[in-house]
Amino acid sequence: MRDLEPTKSAAEKTAPEGARTGRGEPPRGAIAEWTLTIILLLFGTTTLLQAFVIPTGSMEDTLLIGDHLLVDKLTYAPADSFAGRLLPYTELHRGDIIVFRYPVEIQNTFVKRVIGLPGDRIHLVDKQLYRNGQKIDEPYVYHKRPEIDPYRDNFPSPADFQVLPRGREMLATSVVDGEVVVPPNSYFAMGDNRDLSLDSRYWGFVPRENIVGKPVLIYWSYDATTQALVGPTISVDHFEDLIEHFFTKTRWRRTLKLVRGYPAN
Repeated sequence: MRDLEPTKSAAEKTAPEGARTGRGEPPRGAIAEWTLTIILLLFGTTTLLQAFVIPTGSMEDTLLIGDHLLVDKLTYAPADSFAGRLLPYTELHRGDIIVFRYPVEIQNTFVKRVIGLPGDRIHLVDKQLYRNGQKIDEPYVYHKRPEIDPYRDNFPSPADFQVLPRGREMLATSVVDGEVVVPPNSYFAMGDNRDLSLDSRYWGFVPRENIVGKPVLIYWSYDATTQALVGPTISVDHFEDLIEHFFTKTRWRRTLKLVRGYPAN
């Protein structure tokens, strides 16, 4: 069957071709498509996904300084939220890697691993993690300092100078028989670089409402310093470094690498 040609008005039949199409200007349909595309991209990168860069070594060697991540913001959306009603909702599990708003300074974002769920009992003996009375195998953990720190590695212990007020409150209210008990709607999180991680041992629990999402992909990894990544804007030195060393300092093997948690009982 022959396709039918759209009916043209009298004005369209007599007008020059350029006048009918608006030669030199993008057709209105194209403008609408691009506008919709931009809106969807902006919506997607703020509601569905969020870019995040690792500025410190607290999650080494799982995540490195300079890893640029895409964070899934819907997986952990509360079931009673708008997103949770539309899409499958996943409960947090031990071993999940999470991105969350730092409880001490809400404007900052941290990434750590979930070690304890509500009701879990946590303690460490000479760096070894015990949860609910069981010795836990943690193949993702790296110990880069051989010495034993009385507070860090034998936790919980009397607070030292590094413990923040929220951490002191945790020690005062949530320790039972030498173990920290995770309260409802809260999580105990630690870094994989266990000897150099500012985590729940020092500032307490992660409230459920602070959790932003889970990292799913390293879309780019660049060998940079913490100082180059912690500012609100890119520094001149870092910009010049990118121009000069982009190809040699990009960690190509980590590009498009998936980020997965480690299932734990």
